[in-house]
Amino acid sequence: MADDELAGRTALITGAASGIGAACARELAGVGARVLLLDRDDAVTGLADELGGEALVLDLTDTERLADLDVSADIFVDNAGIQHVSPVEDFPPELFHRIVTLMLEAPFLLARRLLPGMYERGWGRIVHLSSVHGLRASPYKSAYVVAKHGIEGLSKVLALEGGPRGVTSNTVCPAYVRTPLVENQIAAQAATHGIDESEVVEKIMLTEPAIKRLIEPAEIAAAVRYLCSDAASFVNGSSLVIDGGWSAR
Repeated sequence: MADDELAGRTALITGAASGIGAACARELAGVGARVLLLDRDDAVTGLADELGGEALVLDLTDTERLADLDVSADIFVDNAGIQHVSPVEDFPPELFHRIVTLMLEAPFLLARRLLPGMYERGWGRIVHLSSVHGLRASPYKSAYVVAKHGIEGLSKVLALEGGPRGVTSNTVCPAYVRTPLVENQIAAQAATHGIDESEVVEKIMLTEPAIKRLIEPAEIAAAVRYLCSDAASFVNGSSLVIDGGWSAR
């Protein structure tokens, strides 16, 4: 991808204050895109300043405010997410609702807001940061698995509707990435499974992938950059799996 291939394009990235979102912001800005960085953490303003972009400090579960958001972009990187580890019978219903709102309803509302402009311009890229959990289930993650399975379906609908109008929609499905979200899971997983935190990565997170390491955020950002490129113009309705062989089982 040329250093200026996305010059003149605007990319909206959610959950952009850290982790995969921040890596995607740096990657897309590096190939010329103007970045709009959305996060509920006002630390996102520092990254926006660094990249010459714009920060939008907003809680994506505030759906009334989201529906009225005045924003336009050529690229939408749907990345924001949270996790909670608990058996279904103990899973707080209000937290289940929050996770599904953040990770499924909010992307729908943002896509609904952005699509008319993309259609008018005849070009758009929507990339959802899904997960291997969009393809496989794990115990104790009911809300997360539901949301990720749902985003796989939404992405395919967007691909069918948008493809004839120059807008592609795809997902990226990684295994565990070295992010604050994953790091925050370690204590929860240790408590749920009754093991030490030091054992969680080896005995829980890396049991399924054939490649025994965490993925780096920059690796995911490179995949997102590809899906936004001209080289990926015929990639639509696909799930780019980066799981070290987990789903090959």
